[in-house]
Amino acid sequence: MAESFGTEYTFVEVTTDDVPAKKQLWVAAAKPSQAITLVLAVVPEGWTATLAQPLTRATLAGLDKLNVKPGDVRKLGR
Repeated sequence: MAESFGTEYTFVEVTTDDVPAKKQLWVAAAKPSQAITLVLAVVPEGWTATLAQPLTRATLAGLDKLNVKPGDVRKLGR
């Protein structure tokens, strides 16, 4: 039986393998236990990902505009 993605947003900080390394913030419409795997599946090989600190209420309110569905991931910002 497949595991549900849940109904929450999880923030993931991605570090590129560029020199110097750059940080990106991603959101996954999934449980924390699944979020890193989902994000790593869409970024280039060699990049790393960790769970990020929760964001402000204003940022969270803006996530509805992204129209993310369970299992989706989106890069935030640049």
